[in-house]
Amino acid sequence: MGLDRLQETWDLDAFFKGGSSSQEFMTYLQSIEQLLTELRHQVEGFSKEKTQSKLVSVLETYETTYKKLSQAGSFVSCLQAQNTKDMKAASLRGTIAKLGADMGTILALLDQSLAEIPSHEWEERMKSDALSDIRYILNERRERVKDQLPVEQETLIQKLAVDGYHAWEELYSSLVNKILIPFVQNGETQMISVGQAENVMDDSDREVRKAVYHNLEHAWTQDEHLFASTLNHLAGFRLQVYEARGWDHILKEPLEICRMKQETLDAMWSVIDDHKQPFIDYLHRKAEMLGVDKLSWFDVGAPVGSEAKTYSYQEAAAFIIKHFAGFGEKMATFTEKAFQERWVEAENRPNKRVGGFCTNFPDSGESRIFMTFSGSPSNVATLAHELGHSFHQDVMQDVRVLNRKYAMNVAETASTFAEMIVADASLKEAVNEEERLSLLEDKLQRSVAFFMNIQSRFLFEQRFYEERKQGEVPAERLNELMVEAQKEAFGDALDEYHPHFWASKLHFHITGVPFYNFPYTFGYMFSLGIYAKARQAGASFEEKYIALLKDTASMTVEDLAYKHLGVDLTQKAFWEEAMSLAVADAEEFLAITMKK
Repeated sequence: MGLDRLQETWDLDAFFKGGSSSQEFMTYLQSIEQLLTELRHQVEGFSKEKTQSKLVSVLETYETTYKKLSQAGSFVSCLQAQNTKDMKAASLRGTIAKLGADMGTILALLDQSLAEIPSHEWEERMKSDALSDIRYILNERRERVKDQLPVEQETLIQKLAVDGYHAWEELYSSLVNKILIPFVQNGETQMISVGQAENVMDDSDREVRKAVYHNLEHAWTQDEHLFASTLNHLAGFRLQVYEARGWDHILKEPLEICRMKQETLDAMWSVIDDHKQPFIDYLHRKAEMLGVDKLSWFDVGAPVGSEAKTYSYQEAAAFIIKHFAGFGEKMATFTEKAFQERWVEAENRPNKRVGGFCTNFPDSGESRIFMTFSGSPSNVATLAHELGHSFHQDVMQDVRVLNRKYAMNVAETASTFAEMIVADASLKEAVNEEERLSLLEDKLQRSVAFFMNIQSRFLFEQRFYEERKQGEVPAERLNELMVEAQKEAFGDALDEYHPHFWASKLHFHITGVPFYNFPYTFGYMFSLGIYAKARQAGASFEEKYIALLKDTASMTVEDLAYKHLGVDLTQKAFWEEAMSLAVADAEEFLAITMKK
């Protein structure tokens, strides 16, 4: 298949034929249940007799089970994303949640058993050939369990979370999937999904953007108390668990998941705050160009210039492959394969889930990408972003399973790095100043997203969780907290904010990862720093980059940066260098537009 005949729908039959009615998939789920039973017996045996051979067997079975359970979860996620009305897929989600909870209870017992091994004996075991390559992961599991409750209580939490904690995320998604937004086009009103409406927010016509934004805001307002309920209850569950474990710092878990220090997070935000003014100036200049005194929320993503190009899906694919090839042959070859073998679901149609994602099918050694493609430069950036995730997963295929579970912050590094390659290369290809301005502005939109939008999410969530400790936070107060955070993060550069953003953004309602915000900014800033190194090194950097990606799940981010880049992330110097690239974009935009 050539790139000129690409299909915009993905191939899920490569994994299990028949979608949510697949008998092949049901058999696969049964095999996972059998593996979990075997794993439970092995872990129970290991807990009584903690021999080296038993531990090796447990870990081998765990890795096999993890691959299959992850594959099953990815398949169901894809089914739900491609058709939100697939009720069989929704039912399967409950089955996956139950299997995941079973895995969690087994791992709680395993971790407790690891922690019971005397330190001197543990150190000797870690020197063996069978365990030395996963030393970091095993040490991490052993240390984390010391901060948790006794295994019986942790097991109970896992079981209660299925119909408690995780159920609130499922309810949120169900509520959003039912929402239809009125959209007037060519004099006719049609009802579109939230995902389709979000795509319209890129429209060049301000009246179109404004109408869709206010229709969306109306939808969130109508059900704000339901969304406030889902957010309050999942946060309440999380806080109750933290309190039971004796955790008083709400960032303890997200920082541990991201394998990073508070000092690193503080250094990153500090540098962003120090250099935010050029981006505030950019927003003011953009307002002038759009003919308004100040931007409204729905203007932030609006295109500027008269050369805002639109792409067909085939054009976008060819464009991305070409520019990935400018970085490295392996990344380009992989990407062409992903397009040709239909790893991407891009069709613009109703009943699809909001947003985009990349999910791994580790038992098959493949991944799948989900998005809704409508041809904007922003869509091309999203596609490159998700392909970056996919490439990261691909280079990890020859890494041991236990060393593949990288955290969200370094996951976002690979994706935003891929975005940067495409954005920078396309700027160099601009045929005139208008096109260059449009492409430059698209890059700046992403910087604003990471430095301002996501910072507002981070500020909101910190403050919300502190207030939630005292009791439920009503929708009205959530709106106030959201606008306060947005004003602070955007330097009061807008005249209209998005009070219901907390309701509209899935990330606030995700239970798998708490504080689903700052890792994006870390990934963006970290990838900027890596990109600076790549530009200095040239084509030879691809192998170094792949080596870095392979280590992303087997050390802290501070150790990763020091090993592969020779930098200290707890200090400002690295972040300053990274930030200088983004600031240069803002300064160039201001210089070009000053002449107009």
